[in-house]
Amino acid sequence: MTSRAPRPKAPLGRPLSAESDILAATQRLLVEGASFTALGVQQITAAAGVARSSFYIHFRDKADLLVRLGARLLTPTFDAASAWRPSDGLEALTETFERMLEIYRRHYAVRRALSEIAPYEAAVGDFWNREITQFTDWTLALLRTEQEEGRTSPDMDLPSATQVIVTGGEQAIVGHVTTRPVATDPVFAREMARIWWYGVYRRPADPTA
Repeated sequence: MTSRAPRPKAPLGRPLSAESDILAATQRLLVEGASFTALGVQQITAAAGVARSSFYIHFRDKADLLVRLGARLLTPTFDAASAWRPSDGLEALTETFERMLEIYRRHYAVRRALSEIAPYEAAVGDFWNREITQFTDWTLALLRTEQEEGRTSPDMDLPSATQVIVTGGEQAIVGHVTTRPVATDPVFAREMARIWWYGVYRRPADPTA
């Protein structure tokens, strides 16, 4: 059996694989203010410290790169949101929003790039739509269960409430993290939770109640 030489150790603080290097370098460039449209593969690989050919070993194109960066934002966000159930209560919902704000702050530059590219790049637009549809379907099913079991108002229009939660909530979070300091996150999370809790999940059957 042929012996295999040990893999070289990466310098401290640097990921070992070229794929991770490229992802990290692209996010760093975006955080520094670069436009994703203007970023070239050569600029990305130079910042990552890898050969240009390495890019195409790991990514089909720049759209594929952005989709993978986008998954680092949307997957943990959905995981955090879907881990909460109305039975967990208002305080747990506030904590959920705090975790989502933390994720969005860490990846806000990627979110900006998704908005920049999705309208004209089909692969990115399809990725965004799939992720939003997943959250939409989950929210609609959760609200339907709450309504059927009598825990929220029977006159709630479920598709409308779902749209407000998914589209409105995401836009509100983006607006917050891009315009207000991190110190305001707990207050914002509390207000978001109260709006959802009293406006949707525990909306009284009698609107005068």
